[in-house]
Amino acid sequence: MSADEAVADIPHGASIGVGGFGTAGVPWALVRALRAQGASGLTVVANNCGVNGAGLALLLHDRRIDRVIASYIGSNEEFARQYMSGEIEVELTPQGTLAERLRAGGAGIAAFFTPTGVGTLVSDGGMAHRYNSVGDVVKASAPKEIRRFGLGGREREYVLEEGIVTDYALVRAAVADTAGNAIFRASAQNFNPDVAMAGRITVVEAERIVEPGELDPDSVQLSGVFVQRVVEVPDEVVA
Repeated sequence: MSADEAVADIPHGASIGVGGFGTAGVPWALVRALRAQGASGLTVVANNCGVNGAGLALLLHDRRIDRVIASYIGSNEEFARQYMSGEIEVELTPQGTLAERLRAGGAGIAAFFTPTGVGTLVSDGGMAHRYNSVGDVVKASAPKEIRRFGLGGREREYVLEEGIVTDYALVRAAVADTAGNAIFRASAQNFNPDVAMAGRITVVEAERIVEPGELDPDSVQLSGVFVQRVVEVPDEVVA
């Protein structure tokens, strides 16, 4: 299966989780194939929305993304511009909370409580999700439930966060077998396993594909039970 074939059925308006952190572990080929495929009105869940001119930034440039759930805007000038001008909706989420929301969704956990964000706009509401063209907030986050729990001998407040499940997930691995079991290279692991778990249909692009049984079971970092499609993309470059 090619990258083009792997994303051919992604429809307009789909939600898509995308692995990677900065330029590490990004499924470059699958993102390019999605760009060529033409789906628009997408909801993207990722740590960040690509770097300038590469990865998910290509979809931003083509106005193909309508909503983003992310933890970082960083130096992506186009991401910041579209957010501030009201062209896209953005739900900023603390980085660890985003990872756990994806992992929870993949594990069938609808929601969980975390101390991260208590006493801020994350819990109290009012965080801007969408601006209009003149910079006014037209959609903001709602307040979230807060409860007190005791943990490790300490009682404190926790905020309720919901798990995330996406229609599709695009991830990148160093090596995978044809059953979808995958191993990542160093920091390229980052969000990839969590994104893979959260996808109803998960596509792995791997530098190398082997047959089942060739991977050391103790080295597998993503179980094939979460993967539906595997694409071999050797010697991938940032683009």
